[in-house]
Amino acid sequence: MNGGAVTGKTVLITGASRGIGRAIARRLAAEGARVVLSASRMGKHGELEGTLEQAVADIEASGGVAAAVTADLVSDEERGDLVARAEQCFGPLDILINNAAMGRWGLPSAAPLKDRRKMIEVNLHAPVDLAQQVIPGMRERGAGWILSISSETARHFEVPYRDTPEAAHVIVPYGATKAALNRYMQGLAHELAPEGIFVNTLAPVAIVLTQETARFVGHIAKANPDMVEPIETMAEAALELVTERHVGQAAYSRRILHSVGRSVRSLDGKDVLGDALIPADVDLVVG
Repeated sequence: MNGGAVTGKTVLITGASRGIGRAIARRLAAEGARVVLSASRMGKHGELEGTLEQAVADIEASGGVAAAVTADLVSDEERGDLVARAEQCFGPLDILINNAAMGRWGLPSAAPLKDRRKMIEVNLHAPVDLAQQVIPGMRERGAGWILSISSETARHFEVPYRDTPEAAHVIVPYGATKAALNRYMQGLAHELAPEGIFVNTLAPVAIVLTQETARFVGHIAKANPDMVEPIETMAEAALELVTERHVGQAAYSRRILHSVGRSVRSLDGKDVLGDALIPADVDLVVG
């Protein structure tokens, strides 16, 4: 890989076996980062697609440097030493990206306590715990970046709803955990900025269409292509937020890219795909 914006930096990305986390890992590796990918498990025997092994293999095949560590983020014990285990791969972490999330859909009047507890563990407590694990080293070195992936559902959708009212209601419990994440990370950002540690959250402005999400929202994407954004916008926005001195932003992908005039590149960094408003190829993903 050629030198880039994060050359020589070490990154831990959770939820990186597929989707947004995997895309961010590829984009940062293309810019010279040594990436440690984490998810709840490795693949089963003979299983590669959508696994940590395949994600690491793809990066290495492109000339990048990557490794994998597992942790079930629901468990405070398993995540308790995740940063330490990640740092055994390539050394101290310069960048932490909290991408892993858990969603359980249900009306706010009926969402079970067990589901709410799991979402809070993964979507709020895990990012905070990992941040607290990585902060001492970043303080010692006087530099670091922490980025947590949030969601547009942190804010209630405006009426009239573009989809059904039920669709807006069932995401409320999940969105509430992301709203809490935004608030915590904004406060943490202002505490740490004087020490050269930059903390932000990032959410897509639209549906990020992947093979996984297409099973659930493909019909919405087909009917409303303007409600979809390519995964490259999230990866490019993440790169912006872990290389520049942004403080406490609850940023949105296309908006942050547009505000700084940054072009969207392919995940390998070789091609400029367009500006912040580049459309997603819905037909390619949904079929």
